[in-house]
Amino acid sequence: MMICAFDAVNVGDALPPIMLPPLTRTTLALYAGGSGDHNPIHIDSDFARAAGMPDVFAHGMLSMAWLGRLLTQWAPQENLREFSVRFAAMTQIGEQIVCTGRVAEKLERDGEWLIRVAVTTANHTGEVKLAGEALLALPKDQGPFAHELTGTTIGISVADNGSDNGPKARVRT
Repeated sequence: MMICAFDAVNVGDALPPIMLPPLTRTTLALYAGGSGDHNPIHIDSDFARAAGMPDVFAHGMLSMAWLGRLLTQWAPQENLREFSVRFAAMTQIGEQIVCTGRVAEKLERDGEWLIRVAVTTANHTGEVKLAGEALLALPKDQGPFAHELTGTTIGISVADNGSDNGPKARVRT
Protein backbone atom coordinates (compact mmCIF):
# COMPACT_ATOMS: atom_id res chain seq x y z
CA MET A 1 0.00 0.00 0.00
CA MET A 2 1.13 3.46 -0.84
CA ILE A 3 0.77 6.24 1.75
CA CYS A 4 1.12 9.67 0.18
CA ALA A 5 1.66 12.91 2.01
CA PHE A 6 -0.74 15.81 1.57
CA ASP A 7 2.09 18.08 0.38
CA ALA A 8 3.06 15.55 -2.34
CA VAL A 9 -0.46 15.24 -3.81
CA ASN A 10 -1.87 17.64 -6.40
CA VAL A 11 -5.38 18.25 -7.64
CA GLY A 12 -5.73 16.23 -10.84
CA ASP A 13 -3.43 13.40 -9.71
CA ALA A 14 -4.78 9.97 -10.64
CA LEU A 15 -4.82 7.01 -8.28
CA PRO A 16 -3.42 3.80 -9.80
CA PRO A 17 -6.47 2.22 -11.51
CA ILE A 18 -7.72 -1.29 -10.79
CA MET A 19 -8.67 -3.48 -13.77
CA LEU A 20 -10.91 -6.31 -12.61
CA PRO A 21 -11.43 -9.63 -14.39
CA PRO A 22 -14.75 -10.10 -16.21
CA LEU A 23 -17.67 -10.43 -13.77
CA THR A 24 -18.72 -14.06 -13.22
CA ARG A 25 -21.61 -15.82 -11.54
CA THR A 26 -19.07 -17.25 -9.10
CA THR A 27 -18.08 -13.73 -8.04
CA LEU A 28 -21.75 -12.87 -7.44
CA ALA A 29 -22.35 -16.05 -5.43
CA LEU A 30 -19.25 -15.45 -3.31
CA TYR A 31 -20.24 -11.83 -2.68
CA ALA A 32 -23.81 -12.87 -1.77
CA GLY A 33 -22.44 -15.35 0.76
CA GLY A 34 -19.91 -12.91 2.22
CA SER A 35 -22.29 -9.96 2.42
CA GLY A 36 -25.45 -11.82 3.36
CA ASP A 37 -27.22 -10.17 0.39
CA HIS A 38 -28.93 -13.15 -1.21
CA ASN A 39 -31.37 -11.14 -3.33
CA PRO A 40 -32.21 -13.63 -6.11
CA ILE A 41 -32.01 -10.94 -8.80
CA HIS A 42 -28.22 -11.14 -8.37
CA ILE A 43 -27.78 -14.93 -8.26
CA ASP A 44 -30.79 -16.64 -9.90
CA SER A 45 -30.97 -16.25 -13.70
CA ASP A 46 -34.57 -17.49 -13.90
CA PHE A 47 -35.66 -14.98 -11.26
CA ALA A 48 -33.78 -12.13 -12.98
CA ARG A 49 -35.36 -12.95 -16.37
CA ALA A 50 -38.83 -13.18 -14.80
CA ALA A 51 -38.20 -9.67 -13.44
CA GLY A 52 -37.47 -8.41 -16.97
CA MET A 53 -33.67 -8.45 -16.77
CA PRO A 54 -31.53 -10.15 -19.42
CA ASP A 55 -29.64 -12.02 -16.66
CA VAL A 56 -28.31 -11.57 -13.13
CA PHE A 57 -26.19 -8.49 -12.46
CA ALA A 58 -23.77 -7.29 -9.80
CA HIS A 59 -24.81 -6.01 -6.40
CA GLY A 60 -24.32 -2.26 -6.26
CA MET A 61 -22.44 -2.62 -3.00
CA LEU A 62 -20.00 -5.05 -4.68
CA SER A 63 -19.06 -2.26 -7.05
CA MET A 64 -18.71 0.11 -4.11
CA ALA A 65 -16.42 -2.45 -2.45
CA TRP A 66 -14.23 -2.44 -5.56
CA LEU A 67 -13.91 1.33 -5.21
CA GLY A 68 -13.08 0.83 -1.54
CA ARG A 69 -10.24 -1.44 -2.67
CA LEU A 70 -9.02 1.28 -5.04
CA LEU A 71 -8.93 3.77 -2.17
CA THR A 72 -7.37 1.46 0.41
CA GLN A 73 -4.60 0.37 -1.94
CA TRP A 74 -3.63 4.04 -2.02
CA ALA A 75 -4.25 5.05 1.61
CA PRO A 76 -5.08 3.01 4.75
CA GLN A 77 -8.73 2.34 5.56
CA GLU A 78 -8.29 4.25 8.81
CA ASN A 79 -7.73 7.41 6.75
CA LEU A 80 -11.15 7.19 5.06
CA ARG A 81 -13.40 9.94 6.42
CA GLU A 82 -16.29 9.93 3.90
CA PHE A 83 -17.23 7.73 0.95
CA SER A 84 -20.37 8.12 -1.14
CA VAL A 85 -21.48 6.87 -4.55
CA ARG A 86 -24.36 7.10 -6.96
CA PHE A 87 -25.40 3.91 -8.72
CA ALA A 88 -25.55 4.86 -12.43
CA ALA A 89 -25.94 1.58 -14.36
CA MET A 90 -26.04 -2.17 -13.75
CA THR A 91 -22.86 -4.22 -14.07
CA GLN A 92 -23.65 -7.24 -16.21
CA ILE A 93 -22.10 -10.73 -16.26
CA GLY A 94 -18.97 -10.72 -18.42
CA GLU A 95 -18.27 -7.01 -18.13
CA GLN A 96 -14.73 -6.05 -17.23
CA ILE A 97 -14.70 -3.15 -14.80
CA VAL A 98 -12.03 -0.49 -14.31
CA CYS A 99 -11.97 1.46 -11.04
CA THR A 100 -10.44 4.92 -11.24
CA GLY A 101 -9.91 7.88 -8.94
CA ARG A 102 -8.61 11.41 -9.32
CA VAL A 103 -7.77 14.00 -6.65
CA ALA A 104 -10.46 16.68 -6.95
CA GLU A 105 -9.70 18.91 -3.96
CA LYS A 106 -7.23 19.48 -1.14
CA LEU A 107 -8.45 21.00 2.13
CA GLU A 108 -7.81 21.32 5.85
CA ARG A 109 -10.66 20.66 8.28
CA ASP A 110 -10.56 20.38 12.06
CA GLY A 111 -6.79 20.05 12.02
CA GLU A 112 -6.70 17.25 9.43
CA TRP A 113 -5.19 17.47 5.96
CA LEU A 114 -7.76 16.01 3.57
CA ILE A 115 -8.09 15.20 -0.09
CA ARG A 116 -11.35 14.67 -1.93
CA VAL A 117 -11.07 11.93 -4.57
CA ALA A 118 -13.60 11.53 -7.39
CA VAL A 119 -14.07 7.80 -8.05
CA THR A 120 -15.81 5.76 -10.76
CA THR A 121 -16.30 2.25 -12.00
CA ALA A 122 -16.79 1.84 -15.74
CA ASN A 123 -16.89 -1.05 -18.19
CA HIS A 124 -14.56 -1.57 -21.15
CA THR A 125 -16.67 0.76 -23.35
CA GLY A 126 -16.46 3.55 -20.76
CA GLU A 127 -20.04 3.26 -19.48
CA VAL A 128 -19.97 4.53 -15.90
CA LYS A 129 -21.56 2.13 -13.42
CA LEU A 130 -20.86 4.00 -10.17
CA ALA A 131 -19.61 7.52 -9.57
CA GLY A 132 -18.83 9.12 -6.28
CA GLU A 133 -16.26 10.66 -4.03
CA ALA A 134 -14.22 9.92 -0.97
CA LEU A 135 -12.55 12.12 1.60
CA LEU A 136 -9.19 10.83 2.85
CA ALA A 137 -6.96 12.16 5.63
CA LEU A 138 -3.26 12.27 4.80
CA PRO A 139 -0.19 13.19 6.80
CA LYS A 140 0.92 16.76 6.01
CA ASP A 141 4.39 15.61 4.95
CA GLN A 142 6.53 12.49 4.96
CA GLY A 143 7.88 13.17 8.46
CA PRO A 144 8.83 10.39 10.89
CA PHE A 145 5.22 9.85 11.99
CA ALA A 146 3.61 9.98 8.55
CA HIS A 147 2.69 6.30 8.71
CA GLU A 148 1.10 6.25 12.17
CA LEU A 149 -2.63 5.54 12.07
CA THR A 150 -5.53 5.60 14.49
CA GLY A 151 -8.51 3.27 14.50
CA THR A 152 -11.78 4.49 13.04
CA THR A 153 -15.26 2.99 13.09
CA ILE A 154 -17.03 3.07 9.75
CA GLY A 155 -20.79 2.81 9.19
CA ILE A 156 -22.52 2.17 5.86
CA SER A 157 -26.03 3.19 4.89
CA VAL A 158 -27.91 2.81 1.63
CA ALA A 159 -31.00 4.85 0.83
CA ASP A 160 -33.28 5.28 -2.14
CA ASN A 161 -33.51 9.03 -2.29
CA GLY A 162 -36.63 8.89 -4.46
CA SER A 163 -34.98 10.70 -7.35
CA ASP A 164 -34.46 9.52 -10.91
CA ASN A 165 -30.72 9.59 -10.24
CA GLY A 166 -30.81 6.24 -8.43
CA PRO A 167 -30.07 5.21 -4.88
CA LYS A 168 -27.01 6.38 -3.02
CA ALA A 169 -24.71 4.74 -0.52
CA ARG A 170 -22.69 6.63 2.07
CA VAL A 171 -19.92 5.67 4.46
CA ARG A 172 -19.03 7.98 7.33
CA THR A 173 -16.47 7.67 10.07
